[in-house]
Amino acid sequence: MTRVVFLLVPGVHLLDLAGPAQVFSTAAGFGHPYALSYVAEQPRITTAQGLPVAADLEWPSLSPEDLIVVPGWRTTGRPGSPGIGGTVLDALRAHHARGGTVASVCAGAEALGRAGLLDGRTCTTHHDVQEELARRHPKAVVVRDVLFTTDDRVITSAGIASGIDLALHLVAVRHGPAVAARVARQMVVYARRNGDQPQDSVMLRHRSHLDDVVHRAQDIVDARFDRPLRLPELAAAVGVGERTLSRHFTRATGLTPLRYQQALRLERAEHLIGHGATVDAAARSVGFEDPRMLRRLRGRRAA
Repeated sequence: MTRVVFLLVPGVHLLDLAGPAQVFSTAAGFGHPYALSYVAEQPRITTAQGLPVAADLEWPSLSPEDLIVVPGWRTTGRPGSPGIGGTVLDALRAHHARGGTVASVCAGAEALGRAGLLDGRTCTTHHDVQEELARRHPKAVVVRDVLFTTDDRVITSAGIASGIDLALHLVAVRHGPAVAARVARQMVVYARRNGDQPQDSVMLRHRSHLDDVVHRAQDIVDARFDRPLRLPELAAAVGVGERTLSRHFTRATGLTPLRYQQALRLERAEHLIGHGATVDAAARSVGFEDPRMLRRLRGRRAA
């Protein structure tokens, strides 16, 4: 069981809070247990949208596997308010020192800055308060125009909807990109990426669509990419004809089902080779009967 503690401050933005909470709650519904807690310095918090929210005053016991998330709050061009007490800052520092992960959404980066967790690390926040965050915390490396950053278990996001991207990233790191893609699909959002890096996963790269037939087909291919999978079998499994599946799949992903499977195999093979496997061993591991096919695919990508 992984515990996710949301630290709430007066004026917290609902989407900064609800977006990540929904991601972890959805992942829990898929069998990846998360326990969500809400902590504040007072028992009742009024959000920026006027909704009162109840919170616990006592912090739960946390392990290094657990996560603290600081959602952002309404600002007037300055991330420096509201007041955050020393006990809260001590809790953030202590959790990170024990090996835990801390994250922020939007102006919540200010809390991490006050705790000294941004010093010498890359971070980001909402574009309205980036300059002020950099001024208040000159040892921080504030990165502009990205969705989120991650640096030594300190993760910050740009704000509002990007908190969903941050949470999906954490789910992908902990449980794999296929789980993150499934969560994104359930939430009817795109599985997006960090703005300053290339897409890292074939699974996520080709999940930015809303075609349910194709998502169901991808679920099957993702789970069985290293085994033979014929188009008639795949089409029957999702309840459509072969031509219909091919047309939908190509339109949604830019690839045929076979090319998608090959891309998954190639990505996994490259990972194995990078960790010391021979080309022949990697080819067999990902399902290629003939290693020459893997060599051809690697050659095409390098060309």
